[in-house]
Amino acid sequence: MKNKKYEFTVLFEPAEEGGFIATCPALPGCVTQGETLDEARAMAAEAILGYLESLVKHREPIPHDTEPVKEKITVAIPAA
Repeated sequence: MKNKKYEFTVLFEPAEEGGFIATCPALPGCVTQGETLDEARAMAAEAILGYLESLVKHREPIPHDTEPVKEKITVAIPAA
């Protein structure tokens, strides 16, 4: 039996305590972290695999990847 491959966008953000936090916007609650970016990538792959295996086990559909929109928004706070 041939494996079906899936590709998901993962966002990596520096963690306050060091390392990186990885989130997968298409899979709500799929969050992990690693001490280095490489470790965070590996942990994200494991987290996504576990998430998808759970969906398959419970006969739930696998969502499509999403493309997050990233923008910078400028706001001004009135001077006191």
